[in-house]
Amino acid sequence: MTDSPDPTQPPELTIVVPVYNEPDNIGATLRRLAASVHVPAETLVVYDFDADTTVPVVRALQAELPAVRLLRNDLGRGVLNAMKAGIAAAAGEFVLITMADGSDEVELVDRMTELGRGGADVVAASRYMKGGHQEGGPLLKRTLSRLAGLSLHWVGRLPIHDATNNFKLYRRSFLNGVTIESKGGFELAIELSVKADLAGRKLAELPTTWRDRTAGQSRFKLRAWLPLYLRWYLTLFRGRLRRPGRQRSAP
Repeated sequence: MTDSPDPTQPPELTIVVPVYNEPDNIGATLRRLAASVHVPAETLVVYDFDADTTVPVVRALQAELPAVRLLRNDLGRGVLNAMKAGIAAAAGEFVLITMADGSDEVELVDRMTELGRGGADVVAASRYMKGGHQEGGPLLKRTLSRLAGLSLHWVGRLPIHDATNNFKLYRRSFLNGVTIESKGGFELAIELSVKADLAGRKLAELPTTWRDRTAGQSRFKLRAWLPLYLRWYLTLFRGRLRRPGRQRSAP
């Protein structure tokens, strides 16, 4: 990972990594980011409580990875608030969210940033477009996620195939103009994708391969979070009824 060439200037990219007891995964994830990301970047590892077992591992790595810093989430526990805290503290022109468990293909971060430089306000790493893949994970979760992403694309005319994947890059100016209304879980990715599209912002995507975690325990709670996701599904379709002539953004 390349630090900002001028320490008095903010990084171009802020990478937000929410964590919850990820000592077995965080080291490998941060090293993959360091090896893969060549734009001026900072990485915020966002944790909820001081006893999180991820924290001492990150502290031990900071001498090796000076662009990494720890950020305590004081907005309330949970992955949503961790992501919101990271977004609020980000210094970069672009903000990228990735998970600590190693499931995301972080080797794509430079290409995602290039799409942002090219004018995209939201860049999605898509499992469900041509060339994308998903390996492992519960069958029901995979099926519902794919159904949601593809129906939002083909029926709702959302310009991306994978609204549910949180591995996305956002332009800071877009985030500054959005009031986040999500209430829990990984709802944020759908909310921001839908709001960007309805606001006429440019969305772009590139294919990715998502691989299920090999260590630790997932915090995904399908039964509790599905109604939250459906809210934005309906928001998009209502928006389409109000603005039937909306055209898709360029890929």
